[in-house]
Amino acid sequence: MAFGFTPSSAASMSASSMRSERLADSVNRPTRLLEPAEWAAAGIPLLRNPREVVSGLHTRHRPIPRTAVVAVLDPEERLNASASFTRRDSATDGWTFRNALLSQLRRVIPHDLRRRTPVRTAVLLYCREGETRWTEEDGAWMWGLRDACTLHGLRCGAYITMTRDGWQVLGEGRGGRRPSVGSVAEVFGGDEESTPRTGGAATEMLRRAAAR
Repeated sequence: MAFGFTPSSAASMSASSMRSERLADSVNRPTRLLEPAEWAAAGIPLLRNPREVVSGLHTRHRPIPRTAVVAVLDPEERLNASASFTRRDSATDGWTFRNALLSQLRRVIPHDLRRRTPVRTAVLLYCREGETRWTEEDGAWMWGLRDACTLHGLRCGAYITMTRDGWQVLGEGRGGRRPSVGSVAEVFGGDEESTPRTGGAATEMLRRAAAR
């Protein structure tokens, strides 16, 4: 004769709840990300005129929160291609972000894998709510951008966040209050305060793109 007991319904529910919490934590916590120190040590090339690039992409794509804008620049910072998409997956993971970015890059521009050294540079602008400081979500986007660039034969460029307080290039300490999430897109050729600095190749190309 064997003796035993049947777990109470309360105990079963408690165990099930703990499993659900562990599963949710593993889904929501990034498993592939770069810390700010790792990003700074990666030798990311500096943008010569980040405000010009940010203003141009904001004018062209009109991003809203949870929108990512990936752009490919040539050595003169002329815009070769760009694409924007809205983050729909709730999981925050560099692998997921890498796949999304790589899919967009493959859609808008051929790879440079045959080159010994990357010539073009990919930069990422991500719009989100919250503070401007680094978050784990930013770290996952950084990981995704770096890996997507490697697989597409590009140099990994700047990672830029945009919130309602403005924009900033993470890891560089450069930023500005305009444009920002929810702000009116800047029109090239307007007054000096709302117009990016002119004279660069990126400005000319983005001006023509906005006019089309």
